[in-house]
This record gives sequence, structure tokens and C-alpha cells, in this order.
Amino acid sequence: MTIPESDFDIILWGATGFTGQLVAEYLATTYGADNSLRWALGGRSEAKLQAVQQSLLAYTSGVEVPLLIADSDDDNSLRAMVERGRVICSTVGPYARHGTPLVALCAETGTHYCDLTGEVQWMARVIPQYQAAAVASGARLVHSCGFDSIPSDMGTWFLQRQMLTRHGVSARHVKSRVGRNRGTASGGTVASMLEVLDEAKRDSSVRKLLTDPYALCPAGTTGPDQRDQSTARYDSDFHSWTSPFIMAAINGRVVRRSHHLLGMPWGDDFRFDEAQLCKSRAQALRNTLAMGGAMLGLATTPVRKLLARFLPAPGEGPSREQREAGHYELFFHGLHPTDSACDLRVRVAGQLDPGYGSTARMLGEAAACLAQDPLTATGGFWTPASALGEHLYGRLTARAGLTFEEVAID
Repeated sequence: MTIPESDFDIILWGATGFTGQLVAEYLATTYGADNSLRWALGGRSEAKLQAVQQSLLAYTSGVEVPLLIADSDDDNSLRAMVERGRVICSTVGPYARHGTPLVALCAETGTHYCDLTGEVQWMARVIPQYQAAAVASGARLVHSCGFDSIPSDMGTWFLQRQMLTRHGVSARHVKSRVGRNRGTASGGTVASMLEVLDEAKRDSSVRKLLTDPYALCPAGTTGPDQRDQSTARYDSDFHSWTSPFIMAAINGRVVRRSHHLLGMPWGDDFRFDEAQLCKSRAQALRNTLAMGGAMLGLATTPVRKLLARFLPAPGEGPSREQREAGHYELFFHGLHPTDSACDLRVRVAGQLDPGYGSTARMLGEAAACLAQDPLTATGGFWTPASALGEHLYGRLTARAGLTFEEVAID
């Protein structure tokens, strides 16, 4: 289906929220407000949108970014907005609570879409529900375009590209290990996490889905991967103790979906796992206990009420100083299928706070990629690596402050 000419390349939906404002600032500083990228701010409150619009004037040479008013609960206003954009870039979560009508309209109208969701249970619902409509309309919908899960997804993609170039084969097992990182949480992230926990508490099928490593692959998909790491473990390839990484629950499922969507190029027995590198066994044990205790506490009403006093509320997040002091690195170790001497390791690193400063850049470039680049992916639900691949890699390294490099295996 031919997509009609749109008024805007990108409509940033949720531009008045904490993360939405960061994405707006990134688009303004990177692309300005001229015709090189036609974009607009979308949201419910005209007054709040105007405040964001005015805050961007210093980056756009005084040119005002257009405003679009719509409401997630008003199908007519939401449709009117969607039909004016080539790409809808959404920062409005929790997506399980607010995101479905927008996804449905994008799939129906042929409007491309990207977001920041890490809500596996929601993606597992909307993908099969709206896949046929997206295929028919030509809409490309790409979830998880922030710290979850671009570094893991594109890091695995980059490692496999390097492995194929150097050795002519793919790694059958990729270990993702999170190294040094510094970042803080926002109220939006906390709200999304609580939404997942609440759904799991109410519905046993959601609990079962969240333990399935292939939850985002087509129904019935199986493979060699088991449940995500939940204990402290020693990794002989990294000569380091590791602890569970909280975002492995989404990152691993996105990577496995990428492998499926790309046509299983890394083999039917491809394995992926993700964990946090630790300096010692003691630190790995402390991290494991702390994460387990925090998740148990958030799932328990009395403890959650106590913890709520110390957690950021929706709309709150790290200061500019905190974001600029942030950083992160992930290592990807690819095991050669027959010769360990040919194993390969790459490092993906980013500037700024991973969940907000760097995430705003990643999401902005994913949206620009969908809007401007000659992608070959057809309509349907995709992952960053499977739909955007080489084009997104170029944007991340040229503009978004990410680095991808081979490193020595010690």
C-alpha cells in the first residue's frame, strides 16, 4: 500500500512528559525546526505544549515547532493526529494503560510508529492483535527503542556482523554483560514497572508469559534458552562474577525476536543471555539479594506504599547534571561454533544517563530513521535491529553518542 504524503515526518506524542521533553530537546538541537525534518509536538494540554514549544526556541533559531492537540481517550482526535504524521514517536506510558489505541490507529492507517516500552506483556498482546492490519497498511511499528532494548539488540546485531565478516560464521551463543554504568530512574519507568507487576499479580497467564524467554516470538516458538539469570554466577569467559540484570527480562526477548524476524540467520540453536558484571562474588550476591528484595517489595502492597515515599513520581526524573554525569557500557561475547580461539567480543558504550539522556537520543534517531531512511522492512511489528539495522547503526554512531567497537578478549 502506498503511504500518503504527510504533514509531518515525526509527531512526538507525549512531548510534555519528562522523557518527551528530552526527546523534543534532542530533535530541536539536532534537526532544528526547518524542512530537513518536519516534526511536531503532540499531547493533551495546549498550555503545557506551548511551554515546551517556548523552551525549544533557543535551539530552533526562534522558529516554533508546530503543536497538535489530541487525547488517547478520544478516538477522533487521536486519529486526526495520526493521519497527519509519517511517524508517531510515543513516550506515553505505561503503554499497557495508554498505548493500545495509538498502536491500533497506526497499524490501521499506515503510519509508522516507535516507542520506549519495556512492557513484555503488552507487546505480546498487541503484536498478534494488530500485525495483520499493519501488514496490510504498510505501517512499520518498532517497540523498545531506548536503553531497553537498542544497546542489547544492536550490540548483538553488530557482533554477528563482525563475526560473519571475520570468520564466515555466526556466533551460536552471545553473552551480553553490562559493565560500568551510572544512571537514575524516573517516575515513568517506575510506573511502567509497577504496571507489569500488577498485571502479573492479577493474571497467572501474564506470570507465565513473563518467564518465557521466547514470549515475543510467534506462539509455539521454542529454543535452547531458559529463564533469565536469577542467581550470582561466575562467568569463565569474562573471568568475573555476575548478578542478574533487571532489564534482561525485556532485552533478551527483543534479541530473540530480532533473530526470528531476520530469518534465523544465527542458527536454530542460537542462545542469548544477559547479566551484570561484578567486581567480586560478594558484590554479585549483594546485587542479587537487593534486586530480588526490591522486586518482592514492589509486588507487596504494604511495602510498596513504604517504598513509594522514596521513589520518583510520574513526571519526575534525573536533573540535567545527573543525566550528563551518566554513562554505560555493555560487552557482547560471541562464541564461535567450533573454535574458541575465534571467539569475538565487542563493546557498546553511550554517553549520558542511559535511561533518559541517551534514551532520548536513541528514540529520536529511531523515529528519524523510520521517517527518512530507505528501509526494506515491510509493514508489521519489528525490532530495532530487524527493521532499522545498518541505517540506525549509522545514526547512533554519527549523532546519538554511541560507540560500537571490537575489544580484546582478556
